[in-house]
Amino acid sequence: MPHVLVPPARFERWVSNFETGHGGAALSALDGALHGAAGDGSTFTARLPFATPYDAMPEVAAFLAAVETPGEWGVLLVRKGGFAVARMAGPTMVEHKIGQRHVQGRTKAGGQSQQRFARRRDNQARQAYEAAADHAARILGRGPLVTGGDHPAVIEVLSDQRLAGLQVVEPWLPVPDPRRAVLDQAILDAQAVAVHVTNA
Repeated sequence: MPHVLVPPARFERWVSNFETGHGGAALSALDGALHGAAGDGSTFTARLPFATPYDAMPEVAAFLAAVETPGEWGVLLVRKGGFAVARMAGPTMVEHKIGQRHVQGRTKAGGQSQQRFARRRDNQARQAYEAAADHAARILGRGPLVTGGDHPAVIEVLSDQRLAGLQVVEPWLPVPDPRRAVLDQAILDAQAVAVHVTNA
């Protein structure tokens, strides 16, 4: 189910807009999340960042009071074209590394030439993933890890034994090739409220 990432500072306005647009909403706290059920049948489910369960009062203010950034956490973004890894202390980035790797594009040639290109592309991608795993093992500490990019690429990097103890949490971030601006936005998104909306 698709979700929207709402910065905590904007969540109260987001709920107000939902209520205005859907004829009011009754709030409840169920299954570790804040739920809203509107008069027209539309609903939303809001979850705290870092997979933190919510079980307090069904109120926006109480929900926002429960938003907390861990003392230590990390971000790992991987695509075939590169990677970004960051170790965080609360909202502050302590250390990071961004790497770009050239991975051969697809070729229109057929036969052996196409197979050779495919092997080269696979080798280049594997080298990029190994580099990402090396830096992740060096930089990342304890605490939750938010990931994004390309699912198979992230799985490949996290298969490294040195990263076996990392605790991956939602949300998954579908980012483009990691650059500094992409990493900065991913860090903000990781700290946002994830809201699933079902419109009637």
